Amino acid sequence: MKPVRHLPVNDSTNGWSRILPPRTPKPVLDGDIRAHTVVVGAGYAGLAAARRMAENRPDERVVLLEAHKVGENASGRNSGFAIDLPHVISSSMDELESAHRHMSLSRAAIAYHEEQISRHGIECDWSQQGKYQTAVTDRGAETYLMPFMQELDKLEEPYTWIEGRELDSVLGTGHFRAAVYTPGCRLLNPAALVRGLADTLPENVVLHEHAPVTGIDCSGGIHLKTEAGSVRAERMVLGVNAFARYFGFYARNILPFAANASLTRRLTPAEQEALGCKGEWGVTPANAFASITMRYTRDHRILIRQNIYFNRLMRESQSYQDRIAKHHKRLFDERFPMLPEVDMEYTWTGYLALSQNGAPGFGRVAENVYSCVCQNAIGVTKGTIGGMLAADMACGEDNELIGYMQSLGQPSVLPPSPFLDIGVRAKLLWETWSARDEV
Repeated sequence: MKPVRHLPVNDSTNGWSRILPPRTPKPVLDGDIRAHTVVVGAGYAGLAAARRMAENRPDERVVLLEAHKVGENASGRNSGFAIDLPHVISSSMDELESAHRHMSLSRAAIAYHEEQISRHGIECDWSQQGKYQTAVTDRGAETYLMPFMQELDKLEEPYTWIEGRELDSVLGTGHFRAAVYTPGCRLLNPAALVRGLADTLPENVVLHEHAPVTGIDCSGGIHLKTEAGSVRAERMVLGVNAFARYFGFYARNILPFAANASLTRRLTPAEQEALGCKGEWGVTPANAFASITMRYTRDHRILIRQNIYFNRLMRESQSYQDRIAKHHKRLFDERFPMLPEVDMEYTWTGYLALSQNGAPGFGRVAENVYSCVCQNAIGVTKGTIGGMLAADMACGEDNELIGYMQSLGQPSVLPPSPFLDIGVRAKLLWETWSARDEV
């Protein structure tokens, strides 16, 4: 049996979780059990895979293993955007066709979430507010926003150009030169959505929390060990994102990155009036590596996420997060000088998986082993649809979206260390320098 030596760590800093009511986790796996399917990882991918597998095979038992509490790992730590559009679109016909497939996949995931939210009454502040793709300078608007609009025209997707006082009044800040608004994005509290999905699984799904997998054997069936028990199953769906390498898959294909976020305390009525915007909004930047993602939430908090960086071990120190909180406060003050007394109430680090070519780690990766990892920072939608389709593939279901997902390719092979580390850091330095005016 191969040991799984590197496990996720929950540092209990996630602000999205800490503003929610307490929740009782599902029981730890204690003892040796059997199932038809075992799903590892109760994030968006794993939850969608477990639910879909249970729906496809209602007479079979599905076991879902989560290393910590649901909503505390990567799935509950993102910025809370369910994005329907691809990040990058080119003008070639092949790339435009790929963009259409991407949108079909993302919108199928959004429709899935809306069905579950409605059916089960999941309270997660889900709303179709769209998002604003922003630029700080004239150069940023010309370099990033103008091509984006041209690509949206080719896709025949709706958008609105906003600038000047109109943009200032919408966002409550005069920091941005212009923005392209697209209506399809949904905003949400990601930890609340993951909790709600976990607590409304079908009856034939058994979820165990605080059950990290410590050993794996895929020869002659699936055998997983945990700290206090084990699972034997006919098949496995792997939804552990950047930790897939420690299970023996995609060891030379996935780049683990970290992103830091802070969430303010709730604004007082007087501060809300000083801010001046009418409702919640979400901002994605022209350059995700150098610029800032922001949210104004339904409960009148402001989120700032900035500084995406290579983090091989997916670990971060409290002292580093303390420095990041101070940095985020400075960025906040630059954008919202009318709110000088508002501090960062929570600061946390989340981990994501990127591939060099932007492809997901999807499909059959070994005998009776199916993967839905590496969502390239679009986890709410890409993780969800990846999990659903991995379950359909495992069950032999005929779903044309499987072909759409496969058409996105597989993560390309990365160079070995130390060349990989040097190359990634050089690329990040270039991205940061070239977009330095967009912070």
